[in-house]
Amino acid sequence: MLIISAEEMKKVLSMKEAIEAVKKAYITLARGNSIVPLRTNITVKKHNGQILFMPSYVEGVDFAGVKVVSVYPENVKKGLPAVPATMILVDGSTGIVNAIMDGTYLTRLRTGAASGAATEILARKDAKKALLFGTGGQAETQLWALLCVRKLEEVYVFDIDFNRAKQFAEKMNETFKDYNAKITAVENADDVLPEVDIITTATTSKKPVFNGNLIKKGVHINGIGAYTPEMQEIPEEAVLKADKIYVDSLEACMAEAGDLIIPINKGVINKEKITGEIGKLLTGELSGRTSENEITMFKSVGLAVQDVVTAAKIYEKALELGLGKDITL
Repeated sequence: MLIISAEEMKKVLSMKEAIEAVKKAYITLARGNSIVPLRTNITVKKHNGQILFMPSYVEGVDFAGVKVVSVYPENVKKGLPAVPATMILVDGSTGIVNAIMDGTYLTRLRTGAASGAATEILARKDAKKALLFGTGGQAETQLWALLCVRKLEEVYVFDIDFNRAKQFAEKMNETFKDYNAKITAVENADDVLPEVDIITTATTSKKPVFNGNLIKKGVHINGIGAYTPEMQEIPEEAVLKADKIYVDSLEACMAEAGDLIIPINKGVINKEKITGEIGKLLTGELSGRTSENEITMFKSVGLAVQDVVTAAKIYEKALELGLGKDITL
């Protein structure tokens, strides 16, 4: 059994490879070649915590796995991570655990790759400007994915803490200098909303993070942060304006995505407004953008199938490169 650290994971898989892995995961899901139960959420009231179990089996790669993600806000006071996560990868042919790896970096990588995949196939080819909401743990990989799939000239970054946004922009300008894109912190997102071609939201907000009346025709929106029925990053005006809305999983989004559940419950839109799953777009069963003026949207709540396919690729490459610590229990 291989133990793979976050640092080792960063060495073995690029964002472009992660995007291809996530596309494979979506296609596998669309073709019915995977088993993906809804996540199990255990609330631990005694410690103000939640433990989530995300299992899946993917026939195409013949691996299964479960990611254990905990949300324990009080951990910060103990000097521990508030959202620790671990991925367990299982050989589908034997049922034996092949690897245990850092689940936090895996989540960030595959979630960034999900936005990257959607942006690659839905955003305008000539997109030059993007706007990223949130500078937390997901932000760097979200930015990396956008830079990988479009030749962006400028990416604006907004956070409720402007100083944090400035620090993030300064760091990212150095980290991603080879992409020749200017990363700029903005204090007021409304000032740049009308000019951006891509919007990505990666926050934990329970209220919309931008003004849906200010978005321009042809914009593509990635809604990534909201993963419960109460969370809502995307304004209802933007959802209503969208010509096509794609989701990672219709079942999961109808159970967990407040960005869609809230406007549906209010009667702003109905379920038929959702075009379908992105996997069916990748298989050619659904059409994508058909005009430069269409507003497209991708809503993701995150799926265990993404974890398994991405983790399998990391495991295979770690074996090739001789990385990770081999242990026997």
